[in-house]
Amino acid sequence: MSAPLWEVHVQRRLEHAGQRFELDVSFVSSSPRLVMFGPSGAGKSQTLMLMAGLAQPDRGHVRVSGQTLVDRAQRINVPARRRGLAYVFQDYALFPHLTVAQNLAFSQHRGWLNPRRRKMSPEVEHWLRSFELLPVAQQYPHQLSGGQRQRTALARALVTEPRALLLDEPFAALDPALRARLRDELAELQTRLNIPLLVITHDEQDVARFGGELIEIQQGRVLRGPVAGERP
Repeated sequence: MSAPLWEVHVQRRLEHAGQRFELDVSFVSSSPRLVMFGPSGAGKSQTLMLMAGLAQPDRGHVRVSGQTLVDRAQRINVPARRRGLAYVFQDYALFPHLTVAQNLAFSQHRGWLNPRRRKMSPEVEHWLRSFELLPVAQQYPHQLSGGQRQRTALARALVTEPRALLLDEPFAALDPALRARLRDELAELQTRLNIPLLVITHDEQDVARFGGELIEIQQGRVLRGPVAGERP
């Protein structure tokens, strides 16, 4: 029997300005599409950060495609850069001083120097072409439309050939018409590339479009979804 695609059991206590938040999220799924749904402040982004290695759980473990990425009991903690999970932030987190092509190349880059502006690898050129970004490859993020910035962030995530794609409210900053179009484009892209996708949202239209399995989170707990019996 093959290992599940997603296996997440994490607990974390957060305190800020005298307020305490207890995150206790557990789910197991083999669906290539997961939609994490819930209101703002429910713990969705925190869960993705724990999966990606951008934050650490107090207890628990995360496994993707059978590989353990973190396990507090076993003292396993794979660095974020080696987890093979591409994380696309809600605000896209593009480097403002780098061109579109350089933003993509930075994902492949090692060292402190920025990628050369006019030189691009075959992988960068491939994703620029795939996302119809070649005409704006030498422009900077502030010169792009909202849709172009979103496609740049997705292309930058995919250029590293990740094992899975984690998207944090990827359409929140877009107008309704563009949101609907890019929602369709992303769903079609996931199907074409066959790359596992976990997208978090509080928009019911996102839930309806992406299908797959739904994980509903309320106040740091899984309210409904593929909950497993094993605990951290």
